[in-house]
Amino acid sequence: ERKTASGIVIPDAATEKPDQGEIVAVGNGKVNNDGKLQAMSVKVGDRVLFGKYAGQSFKMDGQEYMTMREDDIIGVVEA
Repeated sequence: ERKTASGIVIPDAATEKPDQGEIVAVGNGKVNNDGKLQAMSVKVGDRVLFGKYAGQSFKMDGQEYMTMREDDIIGVVEA
């Protein structure tokens, strides 16, 4: 951990870089407050950043995957 000049203590976990992964599948989106389907803003093949505790891991056919809400995605990494 480290301490800022103003005395705020920042734990090491707070300074870790976010995890990243590649989108392999997306859903249709979600229904917004107007009752209309809002399309996903990410697509298959996008490389995304997400927090350490985002999503849920699972294994399928020997491969490990994660499922998460789009709100858990911090950003898209551009090539």
